[in-house]
Amino acid sequence: MTNQESEHRRIVVETPTARREEVHSEAVRYPERTGVSGAALAAIVVGVVALAAIIILFVINQQQDSVNNNMTAQQPPQTIVQQPAQQPPVIVQQPAPATQPAPVIINGQPAPVSGGSTTTGPDDSSIQAAIDKKFSDDPKLSSLGVTTTVVGGKVTLTGSVQSNADKSLAEKAVRNVKGVKSVDNQISVSG
Repeated sequence: MTNQESEHRRIVVETPTARREEVHSEAVRYPERTGVSGAALAAIVVGVVALAAIIILFVINQQQDSVNNNMTAQQPPQTIVQQPAQQPPVIVQQPAPATQPAPVIINGQPAPVSGGSTTTGPDDSSIQAAIDKKFSDDPKLSSLGVTTTVVGGKVTLTGSVQSNADKSLAEKAVRNVKGVKSVDNQISVSG
């Protein structure tokens, strides 16, 4: 259905010889404005396309899940064992404090038989005692902070001193003790 309106106009036409009036009638038709606008139509089209894309993606995802489930069912179960990394142990050596007395290590020596003694020299404990006395009596040696250990007549020197002269002094002092068979000088020089 369309709306129709008519429009009437009067026009006066003047010519050099006459003057006359003319009436013009015009019918104007306006289409009826019912139905869906262009913007609404575009929104509907975009919505339908988006809905179709979501449905397609959902179907593809369902198919991929079923393929993955089939692949998992066909594979035998796998066991993964992860071993911890092997690292070397950290060894920290510290010199013994100067105020602590030197350790005394005594090997299991058989007790002398009461009928007589056949020992050929002093035992480790008496050697250790003699070294400790020598170090404590001499202020220079006692200030060095050297540790001595006696095992089977063999003396091991450990610690840290300021000079090679101090290292040699400690070794010479131990070598002069009765019963010392050998000296293992492991003293480090830090100065």
